Amino acid sequence: MQIHLSPRHITLTAAIHTHVAEKVEHLEEYTDQILAAHVVLLFDEHRSKKKDFQVKIHIAMPGKDLHAEDAEDDLYSAIDKTVHKIVQQLRKRKTKIKEKGKHKLQVAREIERHGYRR
Repeated sequence: MQIHLSPRHITLTAAIHTHVAEKVEHLEEYTDQILAAHVVLLFDEHRSKKKDFQVKIHIAMPGKDLHAEDAEDDLYSAIDKTVHKIVQQLRKRKTKIKEKGKHKLQVAREIERHGYRR
């Protein structure tokens, strides 16, 4: 998986790069279909509610891509929360795929038993 980082008004340190890379690589545990990840790190001191750091993550996959964003007063917590949102989307996607397969199997069994489809 390719990881592309775009810092905006932030100096990209080795610690930040490592933290983002570890969190995004962790997403491969949920699916092996991730093609690339684009992470945008923004700092805006004029944002309201003192949530200066904003993180946007775009995951390229076959089918629909995933996107999440969050803003916090700490960069690392913003990264963690945004990755957590992506994890929730990956889990939801996996459940939908699994349920769709179960439904198709159930319909096929009914057709086989009864010779018709409801």
